[in-house]
Amino acid sequence: MKLELISFKLCPFAQRAIISLNIQNHDFETTYINPMDPPDWFKEISPNGQVPLLKVDDQVVFESLVITEFIEEISQTSFHPKDAIQRANNRAWIIFSGDILGDMFGVVTGDEKKFNASKVALFTKLAKVESIKGSEKFFNGDEFNMIDAAFAPIFMRLAWINEFTDNALSLAEFKNLNAWSKAILEVETVKNSVVDGLDDVYYSNIEGREGHLSTLLVEEDY
Repeated sequence: MKLELISFKLCPFAQRAIISLNIQNHDFETTYINPMDPPDWFKEISPNGQVPLLKVDDQVVFESLVITEFIEEISQTSFHPKDAIQRANNRAWIIFSGDILGDMFGVVTGDEKKFNASKVALFTKLAKVESIKGSEKFFNGDEFNMIDAAFAPIFMRLAWINEFTDNALSLAEFKNLNAWSKAILEVETVKNSVVDGLDDVYYSNIEGREGHLSTLLVEEDY
């Protein structure tokens, strides 16, 4: 079975798939495209015109959640916890995390009014996760599961933003999330799920968006 993941370098949803593929020991290729000017071959095979997209031999699997669940189904070991209720709970919070990424997009791209509204929405959602997240190392305990992979792109981008600014989105008020974030970002598979220098690309992306967040950037070289 030949697997090819098609996306762009900054895509957080593709990062989740890359973590899953690596954790579950699959050989795969990665092809990056320009989402602002996708090639014709991509338009022909992508039903919704969005990334990520997983080619499985000559077949196409699309929608990020479906891709990670497909990876789960073809793997010899599960990336979800064993308990059925816990698995369902994890899947629900994974879906919830997609809305968090939506708020972060507003933070990065919005003018001051949109930035403030998106930050409030973001921190409201983070507070809900904090309220149910215990003091365990990862979401379910000591084992790194798919839900941890789902939150990895969120925590990585929050860490970058806080590094680039004077902690504009600090997690200090969220004791459990802050510890969870640090634990996730120390996982080698998470560290290796992005291309080298992606933090620089993210910094440039913030600058290029010319939103309110770009005015908060610290004047240093990244």
